[in-house]
Amino acid sequence: MIVKITNFDEDAEIPYIDYEVSQLLESQMNFLDKNLDEETSIDNDILKIRQYFEDIFPFQSDMAKIRLDDFISREEIEMNVFLSSFLEDMEHST
Repeated sequence: MIVKITNFDEDAEIPYIDYEVSQLLESQMNFLDKNLDEETSIDNDILKIRQYFEDIFPFQSDMAKIRLDDFISREEIEMNVFLSSFLEDMEHST
């Protein structure tokens, strides 16, 4: 699974981050699309996720603005770990 941040907007009415997730099996993609609370869609073999942040936006600190690439990478890793654990639940429920 590869997770990439494709867009984010901390100035939107509700700040958000857009992710694209590739290299998933079709069954995994469908499971995530149907079961995640976030806004999701499937475009070809890519799962698109929009996550909204009502409280703390991950890139709002002064350090994030200086080292944005590091913060983006960390956020991609965290989403990958989250999705991997979510998919483990799928495997245990089947």
